[in-house]
Amino acid sequence: MSSAVKERVVLAPNPSALTGPGTNSFLLGTREMAVIDPGPDIPGHLDAIMAAAAEAGGRITHILVTHAHLDHSPGARRLARMTGAPVLGFGPAAAGRSATMARLAGQGLQGGEGVDHDFAPDITLADGAVVEGPDWRLTAIHTPGHMGNHLSFQADDTIYCGDVVMGWSTTLISPPDGDLADYFRTLDRLAATGATRLRPAHGDAVEAVAPRLAELAAHRRARTGQILAALRDRPGSAADLAARIYDVAPGLMPAATRNVLAHLLALQDLGAVLPLGALHSDVRWQHG
Repeated sequence: MSSAVKERVVLAPNPSALTGPGTNSFLLGTREMAVIDPGPDIPGHLDAIMAAAAEAGGRITHILVTHAHLDHSPGARRLARMTGAPVLGFGPAAAGRSATMARLAGQGLQGGEGVDHDFAPDITLADGAVVEGPDWRLTAIHTPGHMGNHLSFQADDTIYCGDVVMGWSTTLISPPDGDLADYFRTLDRLAATGATRLRPAHGDAVEAVAPRLAELAAHRRARTGQILAALRDRPGSAADLAARIYDVAPGLMPAATRNVLAHLLALQDLGAVLPLGALHSDVRWQHG
């Protein structure tokens, strides 16, 4: 896709502490248009997407979903009915989980915050799949970490990266849907693309790509160090550790707790920490 192709953004009216100003729904192309992340099933928002396509003189022919969270995918099915366009994605909500997270989910580890369990694409896209129209071309990149079924879409030097990278915030990693080890691999993979522009689903474009990716990786490594230091002081659950480590508003503490759990599970794989009992979200942990 050339840099001359028009990109339109329709902002969903779903602002929050986790979504920032709301979900960016991207429209690409002119006559035959692709929509990336139609967002929540809000009729007014989907009407705005249709109006933006009509104003451009085009029609929507492809609906692409980065991942099955409630602020990204539920609008896809209604938009498909409105346009006749197929919905494309990696797979249902549990698709793409790492072997570790699939095992933990099978053992009863609960997650599911904001998951669109009903999401089912009409067309599944494997890593490296190409989707194109007359004046746009997107390559799907499997980018798990925030969620196992997360895809990003590359158009030349721009990557539409969903929730994996944002400029204003770090992303939530909530096991078993999210996986910290996968997240680190995704950051490395995005860096290797040489992309010079990222378009997150929340917030503004990231123009300094390499520094932002390095900053996010360093942030996670620093958080790991904080968790290990806290456990050397005394054992604790993910919630207890989050309360000791994070300085955030009370409403964000559940998300912080899930992030800590993601770190603990990754550290357990390395033998650095041990759960004091059967593994569940509230189990207490000790330094290995």
